[in-house]
Amino acid sequence: MTNKTASISAQLIRDAGNMGELDDWGPCPEAAGQKMDTRGSYLWKGENGAEAGIWECTEGHSRWVLETNEFVHVLSGSMTITPDGGEPEFVGPGDTVFIPRGWSGNWELHETLRKLYVIF
Repeated sequence: MTNKTASISAQLIRDAGNMGELDDWGPCPEAAGQKMDTRGSYLWKGENGAEAGIWECTEGHSRWVLETNEFVHVLSGSMTITPDGGEPEFVGPGDTVFIPRGWSGNWELHETLRKLYVIF
C-alpha cells in the first residue's frame, strides 16, 4: 500500500465583510415594497440549485417561501425575520441562522445586509 496525499481545491476569502468586488445581481425578486438592490459573489455552485456565496441587499421588506434549505451567517447589517404564524427575531452581525425548506415568512432588512450563505 502506498501513502498518497489528496489535494483538495478550496477558495479562501479574507475579510468577506469588507470585500468590495461584489457583482450586481439586480433587484431582489422577493421584495414586497420598495426596490431592494442585491450584489453578490458565488463561491460554489452545485447541482439542483445548491450554491454558496456572499449576498448583500439594501434595506426593505421581502417575502420568502423557501424551496431549499438555507444556512446564513450575517457579516454586517441587520434584519428582523418573522416566520408565518411565529414571533419576529432580530438578526445581526455574527448571528447564524438555519432556515429549513418549506419555511415561509418575512424579512425586514433595517439597513444594507451582507451575509454568507449556503443553499442546499
